[in-house]
Amino acid sequence: MVLVLFSCSEESDTPGIPHQTTPYALQIPEHFNPPPIPASNPLTEEGVKLGRHLFYEPMLSRDFSISCASCHPQNKSFSDPNQFSIGVDNQSGTRNSMALINLAYGNRMFWDGRAFSLEEQLLEPVPNPIEMDLSWPEAVARLQADQTYREMFYDAFGTYSIDSTHVAKALAQFIRTLISGNSKFDKFIRGEAQLSLLELRGFDLFRTEEGDCFHCHPFEERFLFTTNSFMNNGLDPEGAMQDSGLGAVSGNPFNIGQFKVPTLRNIALTAPYMHDGRHSDLREVMDHYNMGGHPSSTVDPLMKHVGTGLNLSTEDIDALIAFMEALTDEEFVQNPAFSAP
Repeated sequence: MVLVLFSCSEESDTPGIPHQTTPYALQIPEHFNPPPIPASNPLTEEGVKLGRHLFYEPMLSRDFSISCASCHPQNKSFSDPNQFSIGVDNQSGTRNSMALINLAYGNRMFWDGRAFSLEEQLLEPVPNPIEMDLSWPEAVARLQADQTYREMFYDAFGTYSIDSTHVAKALAQFIRTLISGNSKFDKFIRGEAQLSLLELRGFDLFRTEEGDCFHCHPFEERFLFTTNSFMNNGLDPEGAMQDSGLGAVSGNPFNIGQFKVPTLRNIALTAPYMHDGRHSDLREVMDHYNMGGHPSSTVDPLMKHVGTGLNLSTEDIDALIAFMEALTDEEFVQNPAFSAP
């Protein structure tokens, strides 16, 4: 693992005395590149600690019933096993929660890309009426009234005057530490493990035109298994799209039906699949791609087999699923540094 240090020094509430924080040693797999950490929110021990507490804090929901972790449990690679996440008063959303994994390498957030940073994204769930349904002034007042949190915010940001941006920054710091890169496949890349014959066959299918997976889920560039871009993968035919995805955000008709390409890391843990959780397991996902997807005016050009299908055999699909299962990082989902404090 490579240790990358980031430091922070801010003005404190005490005039003339700069606030000092402790640089956080971010653990990065040796075959990964260092992630881009924004200068406006460097990683610190104090900030990450605060963010971890806030991630598991039900105080941030109106009725104290849910936290961020309720819809992003660690054992599911910080994704939601429900098709749609359940907020306060058992309200349901319309999309499946994305896995919070390797987001330090991300750019635009949410399935539809409406947030341009983690800090921006993390301002949304607390006041969202079908999620945590708590106004930011009330959330801040609750935190401000808690002496432990007052001290933790001071340690992290040098101020006792808490606001929503401090909460978002702390949560973003914690989430940026959620880096996964120690699956069986990673050990294979490092020469520490051997893939089975079935997994090797799946890898060959994955990285060639035969399986045609690598265009949207590349493994060679930073080993992220996602382009972090937005694509229409042919889920619905023309006129049947009930969710416009990026198109609803951009207003561009050419973006209708485009959604963020998720990482395949820990994919065996993050069912159900697609933006609306319509596929319950990986075999259903493979059935969709094997049939080629549905034609529409915005279907991505990389969906080259619309109307014809991939024509993979059952054995080929078994191999691809076996390879994807080899992307599971058990150490990540059991790491005590990511669990409830």
